[in-house]
Amino acid sequence: MKRRRTALLALAALAGTALVGLPASGAAAEEVEQLKNGTFDSTTAPWWTTSNVTAEVSDGQLCADVPGGTANRWDAAVGQNDVTLVKGESYKFSFTAKGSPEGHVVRAIVGLQVAPYDTWFEVSPQLSVSGNSYSYTFTSPVDTAQGQVGFQLGGGTDPFRFCMDDASLLGGVPPEVYVPDTGPRVRVNQVAYLPAGPKNATLVTDAMTKLPWQLKNASGAVVAHGSTVPRGVDASSGQNVHSIDFSAYRRKGTGFTLVADGETSRPFDIGAAAYEQLRLDAAKYYYTQRSGIAIRDDLRPGYGRAAGHVNAAPSQGDKNVPCQPGVCDYTLDVTGGWYDAGDHGKYVVNGGISTWELLSTYERELLARTGEPGKLGDGSLAIPESGNKIPDILDEARWELEFLLKMQVPDGKPLAGMAHHKIHDEQWTGLPLLPSDDPQKRELHPPSTAATLNLAAAAAQAARLYKPYDKAFAARALTAARKAWAAALAHPDLYASESDGTGGGTYADNNVTDEFYWAAAELYLTTGEKTFQDHVLASPVHTADIFVPVGYDWARTAAAARLDLATVPSKLPGRDKVRQSVVKGADGYLATLKAHPYGLPYAPEGNLYDWGSNHQILHNGIVIATAYDITGASKYRDGALQGIDYIFGRNALNMSYVTGYGEVNSHNQHARWYAHQLDPNMPNPPKGTLAGGPNSGIQDPYAQSKLQGCVGQFCYIDDIQSWSTNEHTINWNSALTRMASFVADQG
Repeated sequence: MKRRRTALLALAALAGTALVGLPASGAAAEEVEQLKNGTFDSTTAPWWTTSNVTAEVSDGQLCADVPGGTANRWDAAVGQNDVTLVKGESYKFSFTAKGSPEGHVVRAIVGLQVAPYDTWFEVSPQLSVSGNSYSYTFTSPVDTAQGQVGFQLGGGTDPFRFCMDDASLLGGVPPEVYVPDTGPRVRVNQVAYLPAGPKNATLVTDAMTKLPWQLKNASGAVVAHGSTVPRGVDASSGQNVHSIDFSAYRRKGTGFTLVADGETSRPFDIGAAAYEQLRLDAAKYYYTQRSGIAIRDDLRPGYGRAAGHVNAAPSQGDKNVPCQPGVCDYTLDVTGGWYDAGDHGKYVVNGGISTWELLSTYERELLARTGEPGKLGDGSLAIPESGNKIPDILDEARWELEFLLKMQVPDGKPLAGMAHHKIHDEQWTGLPLLPSDDPQKRELHPPSTAATLNLAAAAAQAARLYKPYDKAFAARALTAARKAWAAALAHPDLYASESDGTGGGTYADNNVTDEFYWAAAELYLTTGEKTFQDHVLASPVHTADIFVPVGYDWARTAAAARLDLATVPSKLPGRDKVRQSVVKGADGYLATLKAHPYGLPYAPEGNLYDWGSNHQILHNGIVIATAYDITGASKYRDGALQGIDYIFGRNALNMSYVTGYGEVNSHNQHARWYAHQLDPNMPNPPKGTLAGGPNSGIQDPYAQSKLQGCVGQFCYIDDIQSWSTNEHTINWNSALTRMASFVADQG
C-alpha cells in the first residue's frame, strides 16, 4: 500500500506537558543520556503506565503485571515522556527485558507523546526467546522536546509479568552501519530458467577483465562453460559486475549451480514445473486475503481463521458501516472483498486494478497464441467455489467484484452511482492482529471519481467474461458500470484527500484522465457502443506515450486500457496503431533490459526505486510479454522471461522476493495475520506472496534505522516492521499472477 502511516500509539494515559525550548537542528549531543532513571534502583518515577498495568521495583528492575484480553498493543503500556531528540542525530536505544511466561512479543517505540503520535523507531522483540538484552541505533527525523519511549505490552490473550532494566537512549553515538548478507557473488534466478529460454546471471567482482564460468549439474559435473562479460559499475547497486549468458544449455534438471571467480551460486532448476505451481500459488494468495468468510484450514493448511469483520465481537464488522462524520446519512453492507494488504482496509481504487489484472490474466489465456485457459479453470485453485463449473480465477475475482458493487452509493442518495473510495478502521491497528479480533470502528470514506471509474472499468470487463457462466451477474455488473460511468461524468473532479490517511492508506489521485480512458475502453470492448468508442478516441491519453520507466500502477491506469484495446478483439478505428504503440513501449523496456547489468526492464530516473518497485518491474515485463502476444517475435518472449530473473534472485541482494520460491526468499512481509516473525503461532505469508521490494523513499522507521543512504536495489529489508519496502498487496500479487501465468505458458 502506498502513502500510509505506521500504527499509532494512542494512549489515554499520555499526558501532554508544556513545550520547552527545542534544541537547534544539528546541535551536538555527545553521548548524552536522554532517559531518566533507566536503572530503577529505588523507584519507577518518572516512568508511567496505563491504568490497567501495575508496576513496581523488584530486584532493581521495573516489573509490571500486564493483563490479558486486550485488543491492541497500546492498550497496556509502560513509558517515559518529555524525551528530547535532535533531528539528524543518531541514538542508541537499549534495554534488558524478559517476560514470564516466556515468549511474549512487546513493541518498543520512540515517538511523539502527543497527537498525531508519530512513531520514529520501533522494534518488536520476542522476550526471552530473542535474548534478554536489546540494542538498536536509529536517527531522529525531527527536533522535539516531546519525545516518548514506550513499551507496548497489550494485544495478548493471557496475562504475563514484564520486567525491564538498564533502559537507555544515548545520544551522540555514531550511526550503526547495516550490511545485508548477500551470500555468494554469483546472482542467478534461484527458481528456474526455461529450457528454451534465456539464461543469464550476474557476477559481482572487482575484476575488470573477463573471467571463466562453469555450469554444474546436481552431481557437480561441469555441463557448460564460457567467459563472463564485464559490464562496469551498475548504477542501481553501486557494484562492479559481469554478465554471464548460458542460454545455449537447454537440458532440464534440478539443482544446477553456476561457478565463477571462486564463488558458487545458489541452486536453481531448468524447467517449467516451478512456474506451473507459481501460476496457482500467486492466485491462491487471494483466498487467504478474503474478508467476510472463514478461511478453511483444509483448503489452506496453517492459514485457517475465523471470518473477519462480520459483526462478531470484538470486531464491529462491515455489515452496517457508517460514513465518516458529515459524509453521508446511511450505512452500507460492505462485507466481503479482499483485505488490501497487511492491514484490514478495503479500497475500491486498488481493488479495481487488482481485479482487472486477475480478469486479464484469464482473458489473455483465452486470446493469446500460447494461452491455456484450462490451467486456471474450475478446481485449479482449491477454493470453496471449486466444482461449480466456473473457472476458479473468475470465482476468486468475483469475491472482490461483489464488494466493489456494494461500495456504490445507493439510488436516491446524493452522489448516487459514485463509489465510496475506501472502508477501513477509524485508527491504525498494531501487529499482529487477526481480522476477527480487530475492535476498531469501521468507516466509509467519501466517494471519489477515481474509485467510481475503477468500479466502472472492472465491472465492465467482468460483464463480458462472466456472461458465458452467469448472465444475470454479467448484466448486473454492466448496469453498475454504466451507472458509475454516468456518475463520474457528472462529478469528474471529486478527489480523495491526501490527508485522509489515519487507519488506512490514502490512495489519493488528482489526475483521473487515465481512469476515464480505462473505463471507456472496458465499456467499449464489452458493448461496442459508439459513445464509449468516441470517449476512447478523444482521450488525450489514447495517443500519449504511457509506457514510462516506472511502470503502470493503481495511480497510472492508462496501460490497462491500452493493453486491452490492443489484445481484446474489437472494431476500434486505428486499432493497428494501438497495437503498434504497445510494441513500441515494449521496445523501450527491452532496450532498458539490455543496457542493465542485472537484466531488468526498469531504470527509474536517478535509480530512485518507487514504492512497490517489484510489481512495476513485473508490469514492464507484462508490456513486453503482450508485444510477444501481438507479434509472435521471440525477442519479446525472451525479454519477458529474462525480466523475471531479478524477482527470483538475480539482484543485488541475492534473494527471491516471492515467499517460498528460491533458496533465500522474502517471508517476513508487513502483515497483521501473516505475522510469524512477531508471534510463532501465526504463519508466514503463503507461498507465492510478492514483497513490495526496494523503495528509495524508506518511509517507515525501521527501514530508516537500517537503510539510510541506500542505493537503488539495496533499499529493502525483509522485516515485518518495514511497511514501505516489505508489505504485500493485492495489486502487487496480481502482477505476479499475470506474469507467472505467461511464463508457465512458455514452458
